[in-house]
Amino acid sequence: MQQTNIPMVDLKVQYLKLKREIDQAVSSVLDSGRFILGPQGEVFEEEIADFLGAKHTIGVASGTDALHLALVAAGIGPGDEVITTPFTFIATAEAIAYVGATPVFADIDSRTFNIDPQCVKRAITGQTRAVLPVHLFGQPAEITALRRLCEEHNLLLVEDCAQSCGAAYGKGMTGTWGDLGCFSFFPSKNLGCYGDGGLVCTNRDDLAATLRMLRHHGSSLPYHHSMLGYNSRLDEIQAAVLRVKLKYLDEFNRRRRENAHYYSLGLKDLDVAVPSENPSGIHIYNIYTILTADRQRLQEALTEAGIASAIYYPIPVHHQDFFRQFATGKSFPVSEQVSKQVLSLPLYPELTFEQIDRVVEVVGGALN
Repeated sequence: MQQTNIPMVDLKVQYLKLKREIDQAVSSVLDSGRFILGPQGEVFEEEIADFLGAKHTIGVASGTDALHLALVAAGIGPGDEVITTPFTFIATAEAIAYVGATPVFADIDSRTFNIDPQCVKRAITGQTRAVLPVHLFGQPAEITALRRLCEEHNLLLVEDCAQSCGAAYGKGMTGTWGDLGCFSFFPSKNLGCYGDGGLVCTNRDDLAATLRMLRHHGSSLPYHHSMLGYNSRLDEIQAAVLRVKLKYLDEFNRRRRENAHYYSLGLKDLDVAVPSENPSGIHIYNIYTILTADRQRLQEALTEAGIASAIYYPIPVHHQDFFRQFATGKSFPVSEQVSKQVLSLPLYPELTFEQIDRVVEVVGGALN
């Protein structure tokens, strides 16, 4: 098997950079004997609320749980429709199905890969309760247009920010424009822990109170359960790791942007489409994704050279077996075309320009 010399993400190199601080933070949790709903989680929620500019943040067990519990807290259920994108990780649509609501898909913008507000507008019906956009790959969606649609039609706006922690649109961070913002701390995210973790942010007191009960078996007082809840808590070790990494998030995102721009400069004369940036937003490049008509040939050349690559996402959600039932007779041509051409290249804060030069060299050689 060909050795991978340039991985998609190198989590070890980041750990080594922060090793002293992270080891100390983890040791402090082990020494404390507090592992669930303790001081590390409480302080992390305060710190990330300040970072995001949100009134409330509620740590949960994963990004998928963040989406699921956000919809439960918002009262969305059977008979309701939630409009979302077919070009995303499956968790976005899963959360809608979990609560018994119907996912309604709206196509994407071919430049940003994010949901197209005009397509959302056409998808609204009398059963629509919410719009769930994804800030895909770290690129903010057209959130002001989407919020305006939600206000006009009295709909909830729930943001999937799994890939956009630290991204901004206008003067607001992603996650703070809607009623609820949902984050993932999966290890490969811009702000990643060393296991699963997630968070919901909101400026609404009622939703925050409900979410705090939902994540803890429907309880706000010991052994008093006011609603059907879940076991979904961000543990103390993960919170401690996240507190260390949060201090460096702006720097990490700056490096991601520098690396992405360096990629785009090197690839600009090749037969690929490099990522575009919404001029109203700050793209923080959780994933650097190009479009190419020669994806298989290019991916084979990268693999042969020991360079990782990935396809996010090869199958649109409406073509996944379970979700076909929600899109019978419908087509989303942009999502379907993009899924055949996307290819993601290695990108992380510690990636060097020399490594990027090597990736660009292999891409150029494969396409010439």
